[in-house]
Amino acid sequence: MRGLNRGMLLSRALRSNFTAVSGATATLHRVAPHGTITLRSSNSSVTGFRYVSSSASASATCLAQDAQTKAFEPKELLLFQYQACPFCNKVAAFLDYYNIPFKVVEVNPINKKEINWSDYKKVPILTVDGEQMVDSSDIIDKLIKRIHPDYDLNAEEEKKWREWVDNHLVHVLSPNIYRNVPEALESFDYITTQGNFSLSERLVAKYGGAAAMYFVSKKLKKKHNITDERAALYGAAEQWVDALNGRKFLGGSDPNLADLAVFGVLRPIRDLKSGRDMVEHTRIGKWFSEMDRAVGQSSRVWERS
Repeated sequence: MRGLNRGMLLSRALRSNFTAVSGATATLHRVAPHGTITLRSSNSSVTGFRYVSSSASASATCLAQDAQTKAFEPKELLLFQYQACPFCNKVAAFLDYYNIPFKVVEVNPINKKEINWSDYKKVPILTVDGEQMVDSSDIIDKLIKRIHPDYDLNAEEEKKWREWVDNHLVHVLSPNIYRNVPEALESFDYITTQGNFSLSERLVAKYGGAAAMYFVSKKLKKKHNITDERAALYGAAEQWVDALNGRKFLGGSDPNLADLAVFGVLRPIRDLKSGRDMVEHTRIGKWFSEMDRAVGQSSRVWERS
């Protein structure tokens, strides 16, 4: 019981900081070096992921993005994050697409000692040469204006779908990720190996946290009027594909900020059962594959151990 209580405390910390409203969203972000992960289609549905080399495509993308960001060359970007935070992954997807090197500071969701210096106690926090930026959408707004000063942040369609990501899409994730005990354990197994946890915290988190989040997800499901978790996830994916209206990206031939927001939120769950099911049962696979190719490799700078 003590372990479960500690797990509940941990899950509450994760939930209050990962999504602010919708609950914790366990994620998995794997970067393929010098290539991209593409989706292999069978009939009209996508059945899985396959790695294929795309160095030429990635190089072309890098050259294009480097040209766009040459006027924005900060000395150091630090992303304070939880690996399991969809909003953090939104920011990371933006930085990856624009080939902006950044370092990651993984925050312990229990004591948050890594962000004790800040009055803002949520993630993501991005520091740009020491300047603090908070809230994923606001961070992206500020960065895009530094890259493209004339960028229209009020373009109606793009703004509508960026808001849809924050107000709808993220809310269907937790009920799916923690839909049952095996899926909750799958999620926490990743969190406990990637997050900033001590050994005892890992053990408590995996079992106590997974059990607690299973029950929390049921409350979130009720709060957001979700009757069928998978149907809600599939519906959101199909809604996004409908919005594309036959275009390669919502932005046309190149992704816009809405494309990057949807991709950033969904990219981490692709190797969880919920993500695999979504790709298999909806039409989102083709767009997802194109986004993987467009975003390319991660621009995260890894510290040498």
